[in-house]
Amino acid sequence: MINEFKDFIAKGNVMDMAVGIIIGAAFTAIVTSLVGDLINPIIALFTGGIDFSGWFYVLGDGEFASVEAATEAGVAVFAIGKFIMAVINFLIVAFVVFMLVKMVNRVKAAAEKPDDAAPEVETGPSELDVLLEIRDQLARQNG
Repeated sequence: MINEFKDFIAKGNVMDMAVGIIIGAAFTAIVTSLVGDLINPIIALFTGGIDFSGWFYVLGDGEFASVEAATEAGVAVFAIGKFIMAVINFLIVAFVVFMLVKMVNRVKAAAEKPDDAAPEVETGPSELDVLLEIRDQLARQNG
């Protein structure tokens, strides 16, 4: 059973998946920073200073300065800004993954493409052609 587990872990698909998960986690931090630190301020510039990360509605009593303050107070919060940030993060990640898959497919297609520079080797007649020719010549000589 231990050997079967070792074989399973050693397979390329499992290792590829592990590497993908690790890179994905690191990439998620980069995208979160990109959206929070670069894209949201640009959006806020064009929308008159609206910061999406702080956009929320309290679903209970009281007024709170931030989503975190309302959450700490135990009040239900409709955090629309966090949702918008999550959608933007998803769109960026999906676009980057699309571009990576497109690039990998292009590289695979180039690798599978036969080498156009290789000259065609001209082959002589097949064995069947030679035998048919011999038969015809023998028939002419005997007939």
